[in-house]
Amino acid sequence: MTDAVIRTYLELTDPAGIRPAAPPRIEGDVAIARVDPPDGATSRWFYEHVGAPHQWTDHLHRTETEWQAWAEAVETWVATVGGERAGYYELERSDEASAVEIAYFGLLPHAQGHGLGGHLLTHALQRAFALAPCARVHTCTLDGPHALANYRARGLEPYKTERLETR
Repeated sequence: MTDAVIRTYLELTDPAGIRPAAPPRIEGDVAIARVDPPDGATSRWFYEHVGAPHQWTDHLHRTETEWQAWAEAVETWVATVGGERAGYYELERSDEASAVEIAYFGLLPHAQGHGLGGHLLTHALQRAFALAPCARVHTCTLDGPHALANYRARGLEPYKTERLETR
């Protein structure tokens, strides 16, 4: 028997369509900072720790050199609460520079449920529009239960869905 995973692709083509989230309801100062210079170890750490509950396994085989090359090809932004890592996002420009993909986005388990995801997504969308006239992201039914709702609440609209069969 196979199970299906539904992947949903979303985009926003006008920065005026961003619907900012309310401030997070979390103890501690929230900061969002770019990782500069790019650091492959940071990208790998977040991919592993944010992605583990959601079966992010496609890139676990990457070498240190490959992680560093990835980090140099994207912008990585890290959210902290009270100085502790809470979540991240990575932006990847399309080849034609007409869109920016939120390639990875997520919170660590301890930071979920406090409105930080909407706050971080608002930041990601604002940064994406500083780089290109269109922001895109995709999610699937393996992601957190509020991922799709958060994307839609911030103004992103689905433009394609696909069914992926798994074993």
